[in-house]
Parts: sequence; structure tokens; C-alpha cells
Amino acid sequence: MKNEKSYTEMMKARSRMKKTEKEVRIVDIYIQMIIDEALFKRKKHVLEEKINEAIDSGNQPLFYELANEYSNLLTSAS
Repeated sequence: MKNEKSYTEMMKARSRMKKTEKEVRIVDIYIQMIIDEALFKRKKHVLEEKINEAIDSGNQPLFYELANEYSNLLTSAS
């Protein structure tokens, strides 16, 4: 005798799989959000440090370049 599942059992199993697939997609989205947030914060921190160094050294062209990049970073995050 073959080990065959009834139609109802197969539909229940399929329903559980769909729920699991949706949960996996949601987890993937959360993971991507965490990664994006970490990258954004790091980039922002690095730019702030470079801007401060440009101010301290009196390098006005570099300051304007970095300030523009910083502004674009903040604008793209909104």
C-alpha cells in the first residue's frame, strides 16, 4: 500500500507552506531594512567626520563637495 495523503491533508500542508513562504519574505524585508539602515548610518557618520576634518583643515572645496554629498544622502533617505 502506498502512503497517500488525502486531499484535505494536502491542502492543509499547502496552506502551511504558503504561510511559511510569506513569513520568510517578511523576514527578508526586515533583514534588508536593517542592513540598509546600518549602511545609511555608517555613510552618514563617515561623511560627518570628513566634513569636520575639511572644516578643521580649512579645505573649502572639499567641504562643499562633502556637504553636497551629505545633503544628497539625507534627501535620498527621506
